Amino acid sequence: MAFQELWQMRAAFAIQLSEMYGSEVPAYNTLVDVSTEVNRDYMARLGSQAERLGTIDRVTAERHGAIRVGSPKEMSEVARIFAAFGMYPVGFYDLRDAAASVPVVSTAFRPTNPEELARNPFRVFTSMLAVDDSRFFNEDHQRRLKQFINSRTLFPSELLELADRAAQEGGLVESEADRLISLAIDAFRLSDDPVDYSWYKELEAISAVAADIGGVTTTHVNHLTPRVLDIDDLYRRMEALGITMIDEVQGPPAWNGPDVLLRQTSFRALDEERIFKFDDGTVGPGELRVRFGEVEQRGIALTPKGRELYDKMLVETDRRLASDGGVRDEVARQVWTEYLPDSERGLAEEGLAFFTYRLIDDLPEDTVAALPRTVSLPDLVDQGIVVAEPIVYEDFLPRSAAGIFQSNLTGEGSRDDDLSGAVYDINTMSQIVGRAVADPHDLYRDQQESSIREIATRIRRVIEPFSATTHV
Repeated sequence: MAFQELWQMRAAFAIQLSEMYGSEVPAYNTLVDVSTEVNRDYMARLGSQAERLGTIDRVTAERHGAIRVGSPKEMSEVARIFAAFGMYPVGFYDLRDAAASVPVVSTAFRPTNPEELARNPFRVFTSMLAVDDSRFFNEDHQRRLKQFINSRTLFPSELLELADRAAQEGGLVESEADRLISLAIDAFRLSDDPVDYSWYKELEAISAVAADIGGVTTTHVNHLTPRVLDIDDLYRRMEALGITMIDEVQGPPAWNGPDVLLRQTSFRALDEERIFKFDDGTVGPGELRVRFGEVEQRGIALTPKGRELYDKMLVETDRRLASDGGVRDEVARQVWTEYLPDSERGLAEEGLAFFTYRLIDDLPEDTVAALPRTVSLPDLVDQGIVVAEPIVYEDFLPRSAAGIFQSNLTGEGSRDDDLSGAVYDINTMSQIVGRAVADPHDLYRDQQESSIREIATRIRRVIEPFSATTHV
């Protein structure tokens, strides 16, 4: 019987999860169809340049999902399941301060090396309810939430045992791999268990996200996200189909320079029929709005210096909007034009973005022989000896994620900022998931520096890089 490696299981898991979610949320299938059309038309307009940030096959197949859990125990179990698909925790995101009624902290599970990302780049943004944050939950709510969450079982023992073995052995035989995937899909399927109406509504008054996590007996896929090459075109097409989108695209604006980081938007959460259990003991139908369809456009990964500039531009955009008003996207576009280099070369020269570098094919030996002992990377690029290729941003933005969560909530919720919030950071999340949560910047930096070292080895020269990198 054939042995299935982790990446093969990850690819199958992503496809089957997408099929399952599409059967539950038909509008998601429309989103995927429109995304495919947009990508096809974008390719027709720009040709090979359209694949600057990823091949069309990868972009069209790419997905990220989002789920929510209620406790450190549940988060640690999720980490075990995703490890079986070669997906590991990267990045720490605190959404509590990015939006008024989103009491969660998050990480994303994804492949961490470029080869695995190229094979299948599936990611799952995973949020955990911060039950112990007194700004949102008083002592009584904390006690009852913990009791409710601790009484449920999200993931059966068979799933966890198979996942642990797959992670340890680097895969499973086909029959066991199929069983693992089937169990994982079922664990993220929307349940038809009756929802305690009073308890759900009590939590919803605090936070619709809290109700979606701590007011039901299971977890489920909150959204699945295709990747698109022109998110503004997609937004227009979805609206033309009569599908209500959130008010604006989250993240950087559309402008005349390189795409950076991540732009996201979604259609609004839809009314979905659920079965409720009422205080008088009766059971009957009702509706909830918690799941939506998100889409993303990925750009170039920024360095820590670039992220500092990005945050500065966000603050300046907010300041101008508060002072002078206007349309956010237009104001942001003006700020970007003033602050950010409008070329990839400018981003590299100022140490604002990450790139990999490679020697051209069929490089003549006499060209290498003529190089001085120490050569600068910019000169190698200018001479056409080395090609610079942008590193795609594979991760997320807390303000954008919170903005989409907030745009799809049923109410404002409540929060008491006179009280102290529970402390969470990347180290806390590492302890919860049972392994070090990777810093995305470290992954991008390693990828960039590895590519420069490889060039230095091949041409047997010392390379002086752009200012964003260390000397090789």
